[in-house]
Amino acid sequence: MASIDQTARRPTPEALLEQAATEGRGKLKIFLGAAPGVGKTYEMLSSGAQRQREGVDVVIGIVETHGRAETENLTRGLETLPRGRIAYKGRILEEMDIDAVLARRPSLVLVDELAHTNAPGSRHPKRYQDVEELLDAGIDVYTTLNVQHVESLNDVVAQITRIRVRETVPDSIIDRADEIEVIDVTPQELIQRLHEGKVYVRDAAQRALKHYFSPGNLTALRELALRRTAQRVDEQMLSYMRAHAIAGPWATDERLLVCIDGGPASTGLVRYARRSADRLRCNWAAIHVETLGHIPVSEAERDRLSEALRLAETLGGEAVTLSNDHVADAILAYARESNATQIVLGRPHGTRWFAAFRPNVTSNLIRNAGQIGIHVVPGDSGPAEKTIRTRVAGEGVDLMPYAMSTLTVGAAIGLGRLIHVITPLPNISLVFLAAILFTAVNYGLWPSLYASLISTLAYNFFFLAPLYTFTIADPANILALIFFTIVAVLTSNLTARTRRQIVVAQTRVKTTTDLNSFSRKLAGINDLDDLLWAASFQIASMLKLRVVFLFPADGHMSVAAAYPPEDVADDADLAAARWAFDHQRPAGRSSDTLPGAKRLFLPIKTATGMLAVVGLDREAPGPLFTADERRLLDALLDQIAVSIERIRLAEDIDNARVMSETERLRGALLTSISHDLRTPLASIIGAVSSLRSYFDQYDAKQRTDLIATIEDEAERLNRFVGNLLDITRLESGALNIRTDRVEIGELIETALRRAARMLAKHRVEVALSPDLPPVRADAVLLEQVIFNLLDNAAKYSPPGSLVRIGAEHAHSEILIRVTDEGEGIPPDEIDLIFDKFHRVRAGDQRPAGTGLGLAVCRGFVEAFGGHITAANRADRHGAQFTIALPVGPLDASDKARYQA
Repeated sequence: MASIDQTARRPTPEALLEQAATEGRGKLKIFLGAAPGVGKTYEMLSSGAQRQREGVDVVIGIVETHGRAETENLTRGLETLPRGRIAYKGRILEEMDIDAVLARRPSLVLVDELAHTNAPGSRHPKRYQDVEELLDAGIDVYTTLNVQHVESLNDVVAQITRIRVRETVPDSIIDRADEIEVIDVTPQELIQRLHEGKVYVRDAAQRALKHYFSPGNLTALRELALRRTAQRVDEQMLSYMRAHAIAGPWATDERLLVCIDGGPASTGLVRYARRSADRLRCNWAAIHVETLGHIPVSEAERDRLSEALRLAETLGGEAVTLSNDHVADAILAYARESNATQIVLGRPHGTRWFAAFRPNVTSNLIRNAGQIGIHVVPGDSGPAEKTIRTRVAGEGVDLMPYAMSTLTVGAAIGLGRLIHVITPLPNISLVFLAAILFTAVNYGLWPSLYASLISTLAYNFFFLAPLYTFTIADPANILALIFFTIVAVLTSNLTARTRRQIVVAQTRVKTTTDLNSFSRKLAGINDLDDLLWAASFQIASMLKLRVVFLFPADGHMSVAAAYPPEDVADDADLAAARWAFDHQRPAGRSSDTLPGAKRLFLPIKTATGMLAVVGLDREAPGPLFTADERRLLDALLDQIAVSIERIRLAEDIDNARVMSETERLRGALLTSISHDLRTPLASIIGAVSSLRSYFDQYDAKQRTDLIATIEDEAERLNRFVGNLLDITRLESGALNIRTDRVEIGELIETALRRAARMLAKHRVEVALSPDLPPVRADAVLLEQVIFNLLDNAAKYSPPGSLVRIGAEHAHSEILIRVTDEGEGIPPDEIDLIFDKFHRVRAGDQRPAGTGLGLAVCRGFVEAFGGHITAANRADRHGAQFTIALPVGPLDASDKARYQA
């Protein structure tokens, strides 16, 4: 016991490693607030100024004052490092210059808004990553954070406020903080600040008061901030206790530990612990200590133990299993390590006479608990609730080990007689001990005890005088036989215990390896069908069962996967599966509900709700699995449930992204239709109305101009509608492509004739290489591509400028280039120029159009097997579009012409 106490007083290796990892690293202090406007930045600057007065070298890395005069005044006494400037989409964004901070190397740097997302092109995408680099460099950091930006609380905050915050900080950053200071104000005071305009401008403040900054929301966020800080402080206290070998507990907060042993009262103790934890508003855990050195518990006890641990997790507690032959010492060591203040355990079993000679776990705990409170409660001694019956492992008696034990002892008799003939050996009993050890190693405890019994009888019958009788003449032989029996039993017990430990260890290693392998396999699967197939095969191979997975569809259950694949579910199975899904409880074979069904159906669920149902069966009658197999099945189903939820969440994210893109495109389409398509209609209607109302008042030239306007706008409207139809055909896959040999020169000439009216105010130059080979494409669609490029060049270049179109043969491709003398394409928009509805210019000067022409060009060209690119001219202002198409097959006349 003294050695155990000395070990408990030594710092834990984990605590020492954690302490060593922080050496040379900067200190992080987070000013945590429940909402914007509580004064985090103000308090950070005030603390920085105080540290500066204490002689610490303090600089401001980046601080956002948001125009608040009080905050700006605090920055004047502190050195502010210049910000880095990053160009993004034609704008200059300012971020913290991390290189300037590292070069300046202050003792303390103030960094505002830890959850901020840096501008594209920064060294790190997130500001908290900048802070981590500063900490690794040994620089202390003060920073600010709102509780809604903590990753683990993101869903909770969204549920409270109905607003999803996109910028989050991993909880690991909070966990690494050396200090957390909560900046707390009452909801009434914060709302008053909003009214005074100290948080947002007046209009924004009024909107915030109606939504995010309601008193209920602020109260809930305030509690979240305080609880998250308390959690971190509690972790720091435990780390301090472990690093300084403080046994504890320090009763800063209640922690409850309930001990269970698989007895009838186990589930009652778990429920009692949950009720006590609710009254104390504290965390709790259920602990079981395995004693591998003793005779194993019965299958019924293992079953009850599994149910109790599963119930503890279901009720919100933590399930802990330890291995130690000293139960009380293991429980107290864990309680002190986890800072538990109270231990709950059941009333000890057995009579007073038995307890007087063998002190039980309860008395040892009471004697050595120290400052930890011990609660001994009767628990529920009735039968534990059990929804699924399990079978006992190894049902029936296997006579083979006993037969082998008999043969082994027989061999020992023969060997002993042979040795006795060759040379009399006084301790011939060692031969029988070898046989007993062999039996214990290979067949376990009971066969080895049987071998001990028959070895005792054989030793007496064959080797103790008088021989060949069970009579013992010499009293000394009686004593020798007694001690031989004791040694044989002890030897068999110790050897069987060692064998049992090895078997348990090997079983656990194999199970853990299989579960880890299955977990890695699931992590790489992104398709639900593949996941269900892998899960079916894994359960079937590990538990030797037939497996079906059923999902709800249109009000009934349907089989989604099975192993063997040909398995089907009849109406009775589907009814049991539906009941299991609706009630979230097992149903079917070996359960309390519909036990006559062929299969056992188990619900698969997570914290978010029900996901599916798994059906299990085998040919042999009776329960499907043992208690150990049930625990293995639970572990498999937990992994499967998490993976199903992961895939569904990924599908939801993809669907949300598609819906968002659909909404964006629909909005762009509606904008285009409402503005760009109505413009030519308005011109047409205006010209027609003028002609109808004032026809006689117009001369011939005016009437001709109005008719020309109608024709131009009608053609423009036709182009817009044509582009819409083309992009629709491309998106739906309904584009009918008729490829043929196409002469580029003829096609360009046709496109120029169509675009003559659009290019009337521009100079046009055509440059075609001689003897261009034909390309294989759809002539109509390729002409439309060239026409769209000419239309684009006319729109985006000033009147009188040059529009040039050329074609040349380069290797195995024909390159068609359309060049203009406009302003060119902004560099940050070159990659977006072929996107649907993308327009380079905005505002009143934007040319008419739907933003679909270039998207149609890319779709058509790629359908021909070519590609199209956009770039700015290198010699002057302007854009250049290049189409690359593969050369088509040459006939005999083409080959002769090009060879000549």
